[in-house]
Amino acid sequence: MHVKIKDIEFISPLLTASGTYGYGHEVQDMADVNQWGGIITKSVTRHPREGNPPPRIAETSSGMLNSIGLANLGVEKYCEEIIPYLNELQTQVIINIAGSAMEDYLETMEMLESTNGKHVGYEINISCPNVKEGGIEFGVNCDMTEKLTKEIRKRTDKLLIMKLAPNVTSIEDIAKAAESSGADAVSAINTVVGMAIDIRTRKPKLNTTFGGLSGPAIKPIALANVYKIFKAVTIPVIGIGGIATAEDVVEFILAGASLVQIGTMNYQNPNLGAQLKEKLSQYFSQNGTYSIEDLIGKVDCHSG
Repeated sequence: MHVKIKDIEFISPLLTASGTYGYGHEVQDMADVNQWGGIITKSVTRHPREGNPPPRIAETSSGMLNSIGLANLGVEKYCEEIIPYLNELQTQVIINIAGSAMEDYLETMEMLESTNGKHVGYEINISCPNVKEGGIEFGVNCDMTEKLTKEIRKRTDKLLIMKLAPNVTSIEDIAKAAESSGADAVSAINTVVGMAIDIRTRKPKLNTTFGGLSGPAIKPIALANVYKIFKAVTIPVIGIGGIATAEDVVEFILAGASLVQIGTMNYQNPNLGAQLKEKLSQYFSQNGTYSIEDLIGKVDCHSG
């Protein structure tokens, strides 16, 4: 079940989604991080962030809302405290970077590149509002996606993944912009904007009113977007959104994903990666499938 992207080999198509597995050491007493194909770390930003005030998590039907606000310790401490731990892992490590302006991303990237980190790549969260552009998200405008991707590409030869948001007019156009500017892959989808209300207090359940919806509730939206992107670009697509079972993983691969990320369900079961890896092996042997590549994008949308 090995998958190769840009000469990087993943022992399985299963990755952790950013923000749902911390930096890995938070779950090391409950799960073997090295059983995953790779770990995508919690977002790091140029400066430390406390995130949004609570409440910032709310359960919903078949999912959860969060408005954590990219709380993290900043890239300086990340390089000092987190990189040494990540270097000890056997699995592939991908660092997620977020920012509020172009220079935030670029300075964070340059500092990470200057370390002796063994990470194989970066996932760039382009769902962050660009404060210098009046709050427009980098990922909703093709020109901004192109500019950011090009500048980041100049600064690293490592695997470069642009993480796309579903709250756009055409996710295919954003994916094309990332591809044409040097991205090695795109990941989709980020969370969907949502809201929950406490009917007793008549107030939103989140301090920020709106949050990002994740979990099984968004899987059909994610599948549709992965399929659209797969048809629009030639670079690999990494599927995210509501994956809970081996069947979910196979659906995403059939829709066009080369790898998948598991997020919300990690809170329920930190060992899910190892369990799904075993179940996927069973599916492959039972269905006479010999490689992930045999299934990528092979959904039959045209026969009767």
